[in-house]
Amino acid sequence: MKDIEIENLENYIPTQAHGALQKAYLDTLASGNSVLEVIDNIIYEVFADGTKNKIKDVEPPLKFDMSQKIALR
Repeated sequence: MKDIEIENLENYIPTQAHGALQKAYLDTLASGNSVLEVIDNIIYEVFADGTKNKIKDVEPPLKFDMSQKIALR
């Protein structure tokens, strides 16, 4: 396989992963189970009928500059 072919396939991975995540989410709800979802820094238990139960508040995600180097001790 050529490098460009491998790169094209690797670029497709995020799309595939997103689709798999959406399918798992919908399959879980369709099976009658609930899912946990973070919305506006709050964890909710979400049900197939659209109802949500607040579980707990969480801190906002940390943001990092991907080009920054961090020395580990």
